[in-house]
Amino acid sequence: MDAVIVSGGDIQDDFALRFLEETSAAAGGRDKLLLVAADRGLEWLKRQNLAPDLVVGDFDSLSPEGLAYLETLRNMEIVRLKPEKDDSDTQSAALLAMDRGAREIAILGAMGRRLDHLLGNLGLLSLGEDRGVKIVLVDSRNYVALIPSGTILKKQEQFGRYVSFFPVGGKVTGLMLEGFKYRFRRGELTVSDSGLTVSNEIVEDTARVTYESGSLLMIMSRD
Repeated sequence: MDAVIVSGGDIQDDFALRFLEETSAAAGGRDKLLLVAADRGLEWLKRQNLAPDLVVGDFDSLSPEGLAYLETLRNMEIVRLKPEKDDSDTQSAALLAMDRGAREIAILGAMGRRLDHLLGNLGLLSLGEDRGVKIVLVDSRNYVALIPSGTILKKQEQFGRYVSFFPVGGKVTGLMLEGFKYRFRRGELTVSDSGLTVSNEIVEDTARVTYESGSLLMIMSRD
């Protein structure tokens, strides 16, 4: 990842801090990673004494303390959005990160109690795919991404025990799942039968996912 967006959903502190540390190291250092606060995500970063490189939002969900902190920021790029806008704060943050050259973006705080926000954030995965950018949603229990045909998953590197697949924007054809507990060969996967590919498990050292057409969503989950 070369960019991480911290949004305003639920964030588990220990996991998120470890994720940021590991992502910074993989990027070659904190100075190589673009850290973006999307609206209320700024408050989480403040609590962790972490300074973002870019702050984006209409800031209508900031607490009075968060607004006061925002006004103290110096030497930091702040993009103030109008509350009446077409894009969500997180989508605006993703677009700005892509404009600044990010090719792989992870979003923390994209999942929480509001399903409308979650569905909107899932749409960002397709937005990234359309632009040739990999966007993933991550929290302490889930890793969510669109994956290309030919994806290889290593058991020792998997995020969680369970791996589920869902079609996005229509059916997925020619789907093959190899190296999993439940194999799926040359099948057509539609929304109405996607229960066939929920809670699978990797049973070999590596697993392979291939398909002929469509767009495939993968969710790796922990109990």
